[in-house]
Amino acid sequence: MLNHPAIDPIAISLGPLQIHWYGISYLLAFATAWYLARRNARRPWSPLGENQVEDLIVYGAWGVIAGGRLGYMFFYNTDKWLADPAMLLRIWEGGMSFHGGLIGVAIAIFIYARKHRVSFLTLTDFAVPLVPTGLFFGRMGNFIGQELYGRPTDVPWGMLFPSDPTQLPRHPSQLYEALLEGLVLFLIISWFARKPRLAGEITGLFLVLYGCFRFMVEFVREPDAQFAGQTAMIESLNWMTRGQALCIPMVLLGLWFMRKTMQRLMAKSATN
Repeated sequence: MLNHPAIDPIAISLGPLQIHWYGISYLLAFATAWYLARRNARRPWSPLGENQVEDLIVYGAWGVIAGGRLGYMFFYNTDKWLADPAMLLRIWEGGMSFHGGLIGVAIAIFIYARKHRVSFLTLTDFAVPLVPTGLFFGRMGNFIGQELYGRPTDVPWGMLFPSDPTQLPRHPSQLYEALLEGLVLFLIISWFARKPRLAGEITGLFLVLYGCFRFMVEFVREPDAQFAGQTAMIESLNWMTRGQALCIPMVLLGLWFMRKTMQRLMAKSATN
C-alpha cells in the first residue's frame, strides 16, 4: 500500500493571491502545445506556418475552457446547473469535462478553419498530436489535487488519499490516465504523424485510442457521486459509467474516419 504524497494543492501563495497546481498544469499544457505546434509547423506538409500557431492555440484554449465547463455541467451536473445557472461561471469550484472540452476545441478549430480557408480535418490532424501532453499535465493536476481517484482495491500499489473519507486503498487512476492518455498516446500519435497522412487519419487514430484507453481506466475509476447508483458494475444492465458511454461515439467516429481514409487510399492505389 502506498500513501499519497499529500502535496499542497496551492503551489504559490502571495498574500491573497493563491496559484494552484491545477492552474499551473493548464499553463504547462498550453505552453507545451505551443512548443509542439511551432515545431510541427516546420514540416513541409503542415497546413499552418509558425506565425499562425499562436492564433490556433488561443482558439483551442477558449474551446477547452468553454467546452470543458459546459460539458461538465451538461454531462455530469445538469440538475444542479438548472437549479443554479450561475454555477457555470464559478470555475474555481472545479469541474471540467474532457469530452466537453474536445467538442469545444472541435468547434474552435472549425471556426478557425473557415476563417483561414483550411481543411477542417487537415487542421484537426495538425492539432490532435498536441492534446496528449495536455492530458498528461491535467491528470497530474488531478493527482496532486486528490481528485478523480480510483475505486477501492487490494493491489500492492493501492494508494491512500488523505482527502478520502473512507481511508481505503484506491487505484491511483489519475496516474493510469496520465500514463495511457498522456505518455503512451503521445508516443503513438507522434510516431504516426511523423509522415504525411490522408486527411482524417491522425484524428481517427487519436479518437479510437483515447476512447479505448479511457474506457479501460473507467473500470477502476471511482464513479461520480451523482451516478454511483447507476454505475455499479455488479448490475448487469447498468455496468457502464458515464465516461465510458461518452467514449463509445468517439471510438465509432474515429473508426469511421479511418475507414474513409482507407477507402480513399485504396481508390488512389487502384488508379495508379
